[in-house]
Amino acid sequence: LRMLQVKLIVTGDDFGYCPRRNQGIVDCFLAGAVSNVSLLVNGSAAADAATLARRHNIPIGLHANLSEGSPVCEVLKTNSSLLNEHGFFHGKMGFRTALSKGLLNMSEVKQELKAQVELFHELTGHLPPHMDGHQHVHVLPEVRHVFAEVLEEYGIKYTRVPIEPGLHNCDWIPPSLMDFYLGVEEDSFNTVDVFKRHGIRWPDIYIGLSTMGKNMSVSNIWSAIDTAIAGLTSKAPSPAPPAPQSRTVTIELMVHPGYPSVPPVGGCGEGPDDFSQSWERLHELQTLIKPELQSHYKTRNIQLCSFKDL
Repeated sequence: LRMLQVKLIVTGDDFGYCPRRNQGIVDCFLAGAVSNVSLLVNGSAAADAATLARRHNIPIGLHANLSEGSPVCEVLKTNSSLLNEHGFFHGKMGFRTALSKGLLNMSEVKQELKAQVELFHELTGHLPPHMDGHQHVHVLPEVRHVFAEVLEEYGIKYTRVPIEPGLHNCDWIPPSLMDFYLGVEEDSFNTVDVFKRHGIRWPDIYIGLSTMGKNMSVSNIWSAIDTAIAGLTSKAPSPAPPAPQSRTVTIELMVHPGYPSVPPVGGCGEGPDDFSQSWERLHELQTLIKPELQSHYKTRNIQLCSFKDL
């Protein structure tokens, strides 16, 4: 294990959600605690986030959003299968319900994803080096195919496949949330072949479900990384494409640091949600900037990087 070189991408999700989220993510980046960010282009502070990324040279990708707030595609803002009766996206669970009932028009999904890539390009001046889904919508049935097509069309190389090693043993996750995570995991397993067919890549290891919000701690992040690396080196079959014979392992750690949102500021058109207003965001921020976490990276030969460094 000592010989292993690990490249760790620590991605701050939901950049652009509100000014306080942006500030928290920037503070983490400047502290060396986050090495990559994922932008919600329909977030109320997306333009501000893009400016901050340029100013501080923060590597930035696209957090495609089909579940929270409003679409960015003009045509879909008024009459589309992606909207509920209030004129907003269906929500994290509502999107999944509408999809399972066959109510979502996949050409509209594609239209909105492309509009978000275009808006990202407009805001940042470049295409996203990586693109994933807010609330993991990108691995859902049907959506995964459209998502893969959009990535291939724009030449976006990297995505996220949220299969977390050791997730099943995390007894601190409440049953209702665990059910959701296991659903995400199953959808992810079913997405692997689709993404491979389209030539899309992702890191060897994904971590982030077991370490979210109040569950995040330095030791928790460490045991998640150790478990994952041990699993990878013990010849266990990996959902990721086989790595070349070099001893480099790539990991993405998904995090959600920030200062709590203060309504009505923030959100993606509907105002900020409960998680973004909670102390859990601040808890993540405070945990990630702890010096003992940074020093642990150094002693373990772990190098923080972004997708464009892979």
